[in-house]
Amino acid sequence: MDVNKDTTQTWHGAQMDFSRDMSYGDYLALDNILTAQHPRSPNHNEMLFIIQHQTSELWMKLMLHELHAVRTLIHDGDLPPAFKMLARVARIMDQLVHAWDVLATMTPPEYTAIRPFLGNSSGFQSCQYREIEFILGNKNAALLDVHRKTPDVYARLDTTLRAPSIYDEAIALMARHGFPIDADRLAPDWTLATSSNESVKAAWLSVYQA
Repeated sequence: MDVNKDTTQTWHGAQMDFSRDMSYGDYLALDNILTAQHPRSPNHNEMLFIIQHQTSELWMKLMLHELHAVRTLIHDGDLPPAFKMLARVARIMDQLVHAWDVLATMTPPEYTAIRPFLGNSSGFQSCQYREIEFILGNKNAALLDVHRKTPDVYARLDTTLRAPSIYDEAIALMARHGFPIDADRLAPDWTLATSSNESVKAAWLSVYQA
């Protein structure tokens, strides 16, 4: 065995030469991710602010990946994998909440120093946050307007707005299993936020008492 050749290609059994193979960085597209931070101020703390929000958007992307699959599974009556995905969504929400502990190390004066460089940008404009709201049933068509600047984003949000929410699909599934749900609740205006309905309350009470 050529010892010198072996040591240039492996280290303690780990492959070292990726000139012809996909590497960790290639698979994760780290060149794109790690060069996506472009501070607009000379302030040291802006990098924290950017990465906090970028990582939040990545977690929300995973949430939407799971939530859209959950909606399809509930529509199809396939609940076990839907429950597992919802458990994952709950963990993602925990992750999002606890991640703010890192941003809390930025003091109000430190944030004030970078705020002028942010212009009119705001977390309120997060299209993924809006899509999560819509797919969970908290719908408001007026909130689409802020996304008209980006046609593909606007179209995706409009599609989610006009489709049944996860909760709508759950209620429809209950009706298919014989629960007496009001007809107007099964065919509402999907663009409106979820509203209270007595037949749905009675159905859920039956479920919890079973």
